[in-house]
Amino acid sequence: MRQSMTGYASGQGGADGLRWVWDLKSVNAKGLDVRVRVPDWIEGLDAALKAQVGGALARGSVSVGLRLSSEGETGALTLNAAQMAVVLDAMAAIEADAMERGLTLAPSTAAEIVAVRGVLDASADERDTEALKAVLLADFAPVLEGLVAMRRSEGKALAEVLLRQVAEIEALTAAAAEAAEARREEQAERLRAALARVMEAADGLDEARMAQELALIAVKSDITEEIDRLRAHVEAARELVAAKGPVGRKLDFLMQEFNREANTLCSKSQSAPLTRIGLDLKTVIDQMREQVQNVE
Repeated sequence: MRQSMTGYASGQGGADGLRWVWDLKSVNAKGLDVRVRVPDWIEGLDAALKAQVGGALARGSVSVGLRLSSEGETGALTLNAAQMAVVLDAMAAIEADAMERGLTLAPSTAAEIVAVRGVLDASADERDTEALKAVLLADFAPVLEGLVAMRRSEGKALAEVLLRQVAEIEALTAAAAEAAEARREEQAERLRAALARVMEAADGLDEARMAQELALIAVKSDITEEIDRLRAHVEAARELVAAKGPVGRKLDFLMQEFNREANTLCSKSQSAPLTRIGLDLKTVIDQMREQVQNVE
């Protein structure tokens, strides 16, 4: 099933005196970019979460957030005496250096000291962080599945939009073919009239050479190849939308090919109706390209 790169999921759980909340978001990106914000004292959790996301998703900018909080006294904060000693020694050295330079520093408060990272710790060293990591990863799995489910739901709606746009391109391509056929006789008459005017105005002009040049002009204004390629691109787009696995990059490249053919058709049109069709084609192609940017 087609997937979008946009999605959101959240979840919450608890164990071992802790409560936590997951926050998982995904938006479009050229590749897979996973950014994780988790407590750094749970060793290896960051890498494990990235691996879990990488196994489920192929593209998208994914943000994983985990907020942990303690329940009751089980997760009480403890004073890290060694780290506090390091901080106090550093403060003493700074104050001594300031006094030598004739500077007076404001006295530090206990609140400022414990706010320094590492001075006041959750009792992480008393917990089995490996066991906690395993519990968190198991709890994260359904949250990730929720994100995947939302991306699939968005992808289904996105596929329907893309198929409607492909149908519009197909209809406009058929209209362009009809307009090109309708202008054929008119174009041939204009070329014959131009040849006659030139032959009347120029004595000794090689009529065969002039006819050859006019035929070359006619070839350059022919859009048969562009019509054929547009039809082929329409079939390729339908196949990609229906295909399994990530196809966003292939669709993005195909949109460039669609746009190239529409531009060439407009430059060769030499007909107001055909030009209008070409511009309508470009509009639909641009709209489809915007949607394709969100396909995994």
